Amino acid sequence: MLNEGLTVCVGPPGDRLAGMIEMTTELLTAAFIIGVGLCVAGAGTHLYQWRAQQNAMLRVDGATWLVSIGNLAMSFFCGPYIMLQMGWSQEDGNTVSVGSALMSAVVAFGWAFVIGLIVLGTYVLVRS
Repeated sequence: MLNEGLTVCVGPPGDRLAGMIEMTTELLTAAFIIGVGLCVAGAGTHLYQWRAQQNAMLRVDGATWLVSIGNLAMSFFCGPYIMLQMGWSQEDGNTVSVGSALMSAVVAFGWAFVIGLIVLGTYVLVRS
């Protein structure tokens, strides 16, 4: 069946509780990784806007190849926060499109998970 992994908690009461605790731990670990990714993206975006004195955008252009690589790195690490801001942008009549807000949130949280994995992986690598 497709949902065999979801029925892991079925069994004796002791096994059921252990399975529920395991699934809750996995969910909270994923939420923590996403939170770290969003924190890094938000802090990086505001730091970039403070130092560069311009709005952060998703871009890869630049006057030189070094500036282009810097813009690409900024877009990669600050992308989740920028995507969340883009999803809340107003359309005609000062309204927010629910579809664009949800789509940008899905993309941003997935992207933040990748950024969180990179940051936490680097942290564990340096600490060990």
